[in-house]
Amino acid sequence: MEAIPGNLTIIPRDQHNISRKSISKSALKVLYRLTGSGYRACLVGGGVRDLLLKKQPKDFDIATDGTPEQVRALFKNSRIIGRRFRLVHIRFGREIIEVATFRSHHADSPRTELNAEGRILRDNTFGDIEDDALRRDFTANALYYDIENYSILDYTHGLADIESRSLRLIGKASTRYQEDPVRMLRAVRFAAKLDFEIEQETSRAIFECGYLLRDIPAARLFDETLKLFHSGSATRVFELLRHYDLLQYLFPALDELLRKEPVEAMLDFIDQALVNTDARVNSDQHVSPAFIFAVLLWPPVHQQAIALQSEQLKLIPALSQAGSEVMSRQLKHIAIPRRFSQMARDIWIAQPKFERTKGKQTNRLIAHPWFRAAYDFMCIQSMVGLVPAKLCRWWTDFQQTHPVHNQQHASREPRRNRPAR
Repeated sequence: MEAIPGNLTIIPRDQHNISRKSISKSALKVLYRLTGSGYRACLVGGGVRDLLLKKQPKDFDIATDGTPEQVRALFKNSRIIGRRFRLVHIRFGREIIEVATFRSHHADSPRTELNAEGRILRDNTFGDIEDDALRRDFTANALYYDIENYSILDYTHGLADIESRSLRLIGKASTRYQEDPVRMLRAVRFAAKLDFEIEQETSRAIFECGYLLRDIPAARLFDETLKLFHSGSATRVFELLRHYDLLQYLFPALDELLRKEPVEAMLDFIDQALVNTDARVNSDQHVSPAFIFAVLLWPPVHQQAIALQSEQLKLIPALSQAGSEVMSRQLKHIAIPRRFSQMARDIWIAQPKFERTKGKQTNRLIAHPWFRAAYDFMCIQSMVGLVPAKLCRWWTDFQQTHPVHNQQHASREPRRNRPAR
């Protein structure tokens, strides 16, 4: 390991575990073409971090001194995206390699735009590689793999933080959260996914700055919520969101209910549902966004439906009304696309129908596109005592003894509408 005057530490190839064999061939192709054309190009961010942790990266991102237009000119299979951050996406079949130009954060640059609270609205001021490292969020995400000599470039002591499994913001934590409040959610996600501890100042500032999430667009919070709960570590994510008092900005109805009367059975239900979701994600099975929203909004929907029943309303109409009202309020915080919000409501309304195990109702229920998700939902409830365990057993046996229903259902249903669970 070689220390260079200033902040840079260079870790040569024989002192780290990253091999080109572990890097996507498409990413290597981009790196080599950029360097062969006279540009500086490095693998950066989560890809480097995950390789050092001996994990297989989900994505490989590249940083370069070439501008988006220069990168675009080198790759016919590319396009420039974004206004807030202009990037180049280079497509190789189903794989996309994201290429960003080294950036420098200067508030007085005409290419950088901040609002009155210091939030970054636009950041397209280009700089050198050290500038780029210092404007990244966490030290663990600010390491560069240099394709020219296969060394790792460390400007922020990120390698030491990875070795100690510590998640640390670069710069003053409160300022970095003001620039982009979503960094608080990223801190939760990375800490849960990587099994890192959030460093003291980085952690403390979350309690101080959580309110900033109120101003984040609901559409962006939808994307971030999916990343949180489809990370494969949703159980830990939920714990950390509650610990840092951030749940109120994503799911205010659930947060309010848990503060007033934290019903253990409902908490057990959420925990079991998240355990099952993590198992599916970690075994590369599909998980619909609708399911996670159905789970996290079920406690307030269930509570409101019971209150409506006391007003002489039958259970299914009560669930329908409660589901619509809870979802309507939720959409003000997270912009859930209609196809997912509708499926969540279908899952809720289906729950009483599982009690009807005689007659043609069973065949009609199993034929619905959302049946599998609703069935899983019901079985998870049975695991924590919210519904009788015999219902889950009955419907499990019913599916096994009536395979013709599943075959017909799968053959006639378009792939995009297949059961989500």
